[in-house]
Amino acid sequence: MTDKPLLILIAGPYRSGADGDPQAMAVNLARLETAAWPVFAAGHLPVIGEWIALPVLRSAGAGPNDSLADQVLYPTADRLLAHCDAVLRLPGESAGADQDVATARRRGLPVYHDVAEIPRRTPQETM
Repeated sequence: MTDKPLLILIAGPYRSGADGDPQAMAVNLARLETAAWPVFAAGHLPVIGEWIALPVLRSAGAGPNDSLADQVLYPTADRLLAHCDAVLRLPGESAGADQDVATARRRGLPVYHDVAEIPRRTPQETM
């Protein structure tokens, strides 16, 4: 158990394996988002880098397939990890998620591979 809610980055494939197909990327994002509730239910705060990076890209008039994406997606995750307490690495090939894991380990953050590994907070602690 932990005394405070953890900010947990959910990392996994987003563009990987999508071949630039917006629908496939949406499916990948939805898959990442399925982990959000279990993380929250464990008493923590889930975050996905694309939740921040995609609006940044849109505000620059770009999208995930534009050349600007690499200058936004990876740096967003890196900046976000400076505030995170842990990473939940979902299955699937992803250079970006692997980079998130490497960054987390360098910073001494725990890396979980299953929601069941994440310490649960007691109901009193979640209020």
